Parts: sequence; C-alpha cells; structure tokens
Amino acid sequence: NHQVDEASDAEAYVKRLHGVKPLMAALVGELEKQEAAGVKPPKFVYDLTVYEAQNLITGAPFDRGADSPIWADFKAKVGKLSIPEADKANLIARGEAGMKDGFGPGYRQLIGHLKAAQASAGEEDGIWHVPDGEAYYRFQLENYTTLPLTAAEIHETGLKEVARLHEEMRGIMRQVGFTGSLQDFFAFVRTDQQFYYPDSEAGRAQYLADNEAILQRALAKQGQVFGVQPKSDVVVRPVEKWREKSAAKAFYQNPPQDGSRPGVFYINLYDMKAAPKYQAAAILFHEATPGHHVETAVAHELTGIPSFRKFGGEAAFSEGWGLYAEGLADEMGLYQGPYEEFGRLTMSLMRAVRLVVDTGIHAKRWSRQEALDYANANMPSSDYDNRREIERYIVLPGQACAYYIGKMKILELRERARKALGAKFDIRAFHDAALKSGPLPLPMLEESIDAWIAEQKAA
Repeated sequence: NHQVDEASDAEAYVKRLHGVKPLMAALVGELEKQEAAGVKPPKFVYDLTVYEAQNLITGAPFDRGADSPIWADFKAKVGKLSIPEADKANLIARGEAGMKDGFGPGYRQLIGHLKAAQASAGEEDGIWHVPDGEAYYRFQLENYTTLPLTAAEIHETGLKEVARLHEEMRGIMRQVGFTGSLQDFFAFVRTDQQFYYPDSEAGRAQYLADNEAILQRALAKQGQVFGVQPKSDVVVRPVEKWREKSAAKAFYQNPPQDGSRPGVFYINLYDMKAAPKYQAAAILFHEATPGHHVETAVAHELTGIPSFRKFGGEAAFSEGWGLYAEGLADEMGLYQGPYEEFGRLTMSLMRAVRLVVDTGIHAKRWSRQEALDYANANMPSSDYDNRREIERYIVLPGQACAYYIGKMKILELRERARKALGAKFDIRAFHDAALKSGPLPLPMLEESIDAWIAEQKAA
C-alpha cells in the first residue's frame, strides 16, 4: 500500500523499514507491562499471531528461498521509477538493509516474546478472567455500540432476533419446496455441492468473476438510493496468499486521499467451503456498495469538517450501516432468487448470533466450545467459519455487538423520518442526511436526523 512514485517515496519506505525494530521493541515493552498486570490473551491466540508474523519475514532477504512478498513488491516499485539505474540499485540495497536490520529483527523480537509468553497463557476465553475484566467489558459494549446497553439487554435482543430470522428462513424453505426441519435445511445448504465453488484455481477465478458481476449490478442501481455518491471507484480482489489463513472472510479497504488507487473489496478464498454462493451477494453489498464503500468514501470526500470526523470511525455507525446496506440491497431488487435471499438472512443471522455469543463469552462466562456449539446449532455456516468468528469475538470483546445494534438504530430513525414526513420522505435525501457528517455515535446520529426531519417539515 506504500506508494512509490518517486525516489523520495522509496527513501521514506526504507526509513519505515528501519522504524519497525524500535516499534516492535516498544510493543513488546507494552506487552510485558500488560502481562505483569495479569492481562494475557488465551493460549490459542498466540499461534495465529506468530504464524502471520512469521509469514512477513519468510523468504529473501530474511532467509533463503524465493523473495518474500514485501521484498518483491519493493523491488518492483523501485524498478518502475524513472531514475538512473545506479540510483535504483542504491535504493534496493538500502531497502535490503532496512529489511535485514530493521523489519526482520523487529518481527523476530515480537515472535520470540509471543512464543515465550504462550507457555504461561491460560485457556479462559472471556475477558472476565483478567483484572477488572467485567468493568472493562461494560466499557467495551458502550464504546462499540455508543449506547448504554447492558450485556443482559444485548443478549436478550440477540435471542429474539435469532428466533425471528429463523422464522423468515422457514419461509425460504417453503418457497424452495424443502421438507424437514430448519436444522435439516442448514445441513442441506452446508453440504450440497451446488452451493459451493470447486476448491481449485478455476473455482476461485469463477467466484471472483461472479462477484465482479454482482458489483456491477449494484453500481448500476446505486443512484436510486443515494444523492451523494462516492467519487472513488471500488474493485474486487482476492486476499493475498500470505495472509489468507488468518484474515477475515471478506473486508473493505478504503482508497487513499490522493486517489492513487480505488477502494478494495477483498475476498478470502482460503477455504472455499466458507464462501458459499448464496452469501456472495450479501457480503459484497455489505463491504462495497451500498455498504462500506459508500459510507467510507463519502465520509472521506466530505469538506468543511475536521479530519477526525472523516477518519476516526464509529463501529456502531459504520458496521451498522454495512448490515443496513444488506437489507437496503433487497429493497433495491439486487438479490436474485430465493437462495440469495437466504444468504442475506444468514448474514443477518450471524450478526444476531454475535449478540448472543459475545455476551455469552464475556458476561455469562461461556467457554469457546459452548459458543461454537451455539453458533453451529443456529447457523448454516461451516464449523471452520464459525470457529474463526468465535475466535474473533474472544479477542475483540464487544465489537461484534456493534453491527446489529447500529442497524436497528438506523432503521428506527428511517422509520421515524418516514412517519414524520409522509409524502415528503425521500430515501435518497435520508441517506444523504445520515452520511453528511461522517461516522457518528448513534445518539449524535439521532440528533442529526431529528434536526433534518425538522428542516424538511419546515421547508
């Protein structure tokens, strides 16, 4: 992601490489302070972290073998510069020194510390096991949802929404003529090969091509629901091989301020069983358009507001918007057929299950296995997919609750505006009003929408 358009960019890159060593030394120092205070993640976290860190320093120039991805990338960028060959050679030599003397040693220090710390790590999964863990979790819930909700309230909301979504899924079962229980239907979509791409390069290529077609479908209708649209483009790319094992199944990366590259919707193709066909549309609508790309790019392109308002981020707003966008896509007529509709419901169900499981782990003291058992019993996704999700909730207490809580608030405000404005209500104007100030805490979003409603009524 580090642009190298001229020699000074490469020099800045080299400086950053050397800066990794003191950065990691500082990080290890902070870890040591936390560990002395009794704060350590569960034992399973260490292997995942070490694996990804080790991948960053595997290959030349860190050891023998093919070039590491970061080294190959740096050499390619320098090679494209319009400078004398001798200057290119000098930059590459300095880059190699930066990797050998700064980047590599920094990561080796981190890896060494993590391996040593893992030996005394515990198996308890909830944040309650660390000092002041219960108070910390209460803080995390309000931090991520921006609302004063208790773990018990969130847990109960999750249970109710899981039951409601299960009933909608039974409607899909009837629509496709499936006989049996909902769990039978889950087993059917989890195992029947018609719902999965081949675990091959051809299968992965087809998955990417199909996602590109879905993206174009959404972009063609984007103007129907937004007055203000992103100036930046968005593209579909696979997660790079070196990080796909530990990366999320899909995610969005915003474009830089200089417009040198588009926003990117990344798809993880490591486990094709975790990428069923019926979920592809809903995931893209969440991460790209009308989801994160619209919400993020519009915020970054705003003028007249301070930078922290553009880039700071509020999980309840942004992730709530992403989940809201999955339903908005349904209103736009973007889902094709009952199984894509089922995919939309499965993604909503996952976020409702998060309310139950996150609070279960961190407030009700569920084990990782108890949380996994609940997810496997209530969702059609694979055991592998659910396991990765549970591990995420463990290391980010409270974050998983932001999605559904945020979506519910956006829908509540939209319905309030629709009732108050009647024939004056315009969905495009509502969305523009919701996005005009960048990501906001939900109480501030509510104030902003209420003010907009008053303005529209007075107009």
